[in-house]
Order: sequence, then C-alpha cells, then structure tokens
Amino acid sequence: MLLHEVLEFAAVRSPDDTALLFEERSWTFAELWADVQSAAAWLAERTEVGDRIAIVSDNRPEVVVLMYAAPMVGVIAMFANTRLVQSEIDDLIADVTPAMVLGTPELDALTSRALERGPAAPERSRVATDDRATAWIIHTSGTTGRPKGAMLTHRSLLAGVVATALARPVGPNDTYLFPFPLFHVASYGVVHMHFRSRPVVLVPKFDAVPVMAAIQRHRVTTISLAPTMIAMLLDHPDRSSYDLTSLENIFYGASAIPLDTLQRGLAQFGCGFGQGYGMTELSGNAVFLDADAHRRAASTEPRLLAAAGKVGPLAAIRLADDGEILIRGDQVVPGYWDRPEANAAAFVDGWFRTGDIGRFDDEGYLYIVDRSKDIIVSGGENVASLEVEDVLSTHPDLAAVAIVGVPDDRWGERVVAVAVARGGAEVDEADVLEWCKGRLAGFKRPRQLLLVDAMPTNASGKVLKRDLRVLAAERLA
Repeated sequence: MLLHEVLEFAAVRSPDDTALLFEERSWTFAELWADVQSAAAWLAERTEVGDRIAIVSDNRPEVVVLMYAAPMVGVIAMFANTRLVQSEIDDLIADVTPAMVLGTPELDALTSRALERGPAAPERSRVATDDRATAWIIHTSGTTGRPKGAMLTHRSLLAGVVATALARPVGPNDTYLFPFPLFHVASYGVVHMHFRSRPVVLVPKFDAVPVMAAIQRHRVTTISLAPTMIAMLLDHPDRSSYDLTSLENIFYGASAIPLDTLQRGLAQFGCGFGQGYGMTELSGNAVFLDADAHRRAASTEPRLLAAAGKVGPLAAIRLADDGEILIRGDQVVPGYWDRPEANAAAFVDGWFRTGDIGRFDDEGYLYIVDRSKDIIVSGGENVASLEVEDVLSTHPDLAAVAIVGVPDDRWGERVVAVAVARGGAEVDEADVLEWCKGRLAGFKRPRQLLLVDAMPTNASGKVLKRDLRVLAAERLA
C-alpha cells in the first residue's frame, strides 16, 4: 500500500465525511483527495522522480495536502522544524538539496493556483508504485549532535499506522485533535485517522485556550499531547469554562507522565490515558501502554508509569548485552539521508539501535531505564538519570526535574539536578539535597541543584538535555 492510497481509499469509502478541520474551514475526504491530486499534478510538472521539496511552515492544511501529494508522484517531502533559528533551518534545507523550497508565500500561491478541487489531468500525473521509496524526510530532534534526516518510506509509514491502528482501536464516532507540529513524526497520527476514515482537527500550534475551544466546538474524542501539555490544560485557570466532556482518550509520548498529573487527569477529564513509545526512525510508535495499565498505575501500581508499554503487533524487540533496545520491523526506516557513517552505527544486522537502555518485567512491560547517552558515570558508578528523576519528581516543591552529568575533576562526572519550582514555591538547594538522603544511594544523589524558569524542549516536548548540560556547566562551578 502507498501513502496517498490511505486518502484515496477513504475518499471512495466515505466521500462526504469530514476529513480535516482547520479554523473556519473543513474538507470532506472527496475534497481533500481532489486537493491532493491537484497538488500532485502541480508538483509533477516542476520536479523529477526522486527530487526533494523542503516545506518550511507551521501547521496549515496545505502541509497535510503535501504530505500525501509529494510522495504520490515520487517526490520526497522534507519538513523543516520551524522552531529552529534560521541558520539551523538553512542547514536542514541544504542537507537534502531540494528542487524547491515551499514557505508561506509558496503555499499561499499553491492554495490559489493549484488546489481548485478538480481532478488532475491524466497526462500530468505520474503515480508512485514502489512502497520502499522514501516518502518523507524528517530530521531527528537533535537532542545529541547534528540532526539526521530519517528516510520514512511508504512501507515504514503504513506499518507504523497499522501498528497503531491495531494497538489503539478507533471508534466510528471518533474525532481527533492534532496539536503537535506537522514537521514532527507524530504527524503519522493524521494518516492513522484518515486510514480509519475519521476526521482530524488541526490547530496552528498548541495553546491551551484554542485547544480547549476546539475540543468543545468539534466534540473531540481523542487527542495526543505531551505530559507538559496535559499539565497546562489541567492547570489553566479557564479550564472549567470549556466543555471537555467529549474526551474519551488522551494519548501522550515524549516522556513518562507524573503520577500526580495522571491522577488529576483521570479525575478531571474522566477519560482513558495511553502512552506510545516511538521515535522518528520507527515511523511512529512501536510500544504501547494502554488505558488499563494507567488505571492500575493511578490506583495501586504507580511503578507502571515507568513502563513504556508492551511491544506492538508489528515490531520485534530484543535487548543487547548492555541493555540497549534493538528493534526490527517494517516500520523501521532504512536509514538516514546521506549519512553512511550514522547508518553503519545505527542499523546493524537488520536491527535498529535505539540508544535507549531497557528492561522487561515479568508481565512483558518494557521499561526505558535510560538513554545510553544519558547514563552518568560518576566515580566509576553508572547513574541512570531517569531513576534519579523519578525520585526528584515526587518532591512537593518541584514541578519538573531533569538530571544531567557535568564534568568533574574528581568524579569524572557529577550528578546535577535542573528543576522548575512548583507554583512559585521557595526552593532551597540544601533542603532538596538533604531530602534526597535516604531516597537515593550516595553516588546517585545530585551534588547540585540548578533552578530554571522552564525546561528547554524540542517540538515533541522532550527535554533537551544537551542544552541543560551546557547550561549547568556554565552556571555551576
């Protein structure tokens, strides 16, 4: 199956059903498919098979159209992270040497000239047939080093979609709100809903009030959020002004959800919670923690919140001798764009090296012990930063905590806690470090505490520990 066929088949099955809503506009599946065909014909006149186009845009319907239209005619769509500074965006564009760059002016022109909801003339069309061809290039988040362009194929994307469809059934009345940027791999969630012929509510970006208003207006049943976004909704002073009772499921990723946030979410939203563990190189999620596990965690088994979940139906996972999680399956991308050395390091004997250290429990739940690069070696001892974060996150005065290692002449690295105070609380470094005694072994306890106003995060809400390491090294002697 090819990516554009997801939309084509939905347009055949449910032509008059709503496919996409954005601000005051809406598209049926038939209308959205017509737009995709027009855009595909427009691209076919201006590109060759195998060309790349760079899309530099915040969320808008034209980006969704190009998600399908470019690979339909054998063109690779690269989605630039618009949250980067211009020089970084320029580097991403240069990395793929595109035939064209489509920013806001070009997308405006595409809207007015090409998307006329008329079928493409057959003589202008060329339709892709190879499901192993690259459909999208999405650069990794760059939590460590220079971003690499993961090559998501028709096959890998559809495998990710099907895995999610099997692990996370979609109801006949579901409406999904997508608040993440479309340049993120989470955009496969849009394809997932179209695969099930269900509508997607697209918002320009995550902002609590517009999101709550959209949930109320469109009776949204399903939404994907980062845990930080969930907390923003729960803590918003105007939350009670909006009717959010249509919500049935909140899915999250990027990091584990704090127990307090889950318990408040269950009580205040009255819906199920689910987690997905994945990454760009997996074309979406491959491990899933379901609603039942979250209910167990909120009541009597909080340990389950440390689990990523159980392995999805289309992925094989094993642990290397050092505990690194290795994954094999159709949803794994074939490699990175023009990065042979990175490919040789990451893809070994058919397995993708995730860089995550994991373990399985007796029930088959996979736990992410740490990122291999986030293991702190202090005095010859390995310190898993996630373990320390789990403990510090229970401190009543800390809203968010990240643990990093900084160079130390004596210990090699010393453990440092970077934290955000909860609700304006007065946080004393000595008190917090003392509080850790009895809760953590001596070699695991933070030596210093650095308070910040907010954590630096990437587009998916993942904390950028690289930035925190630099900040901690600069500020702490």
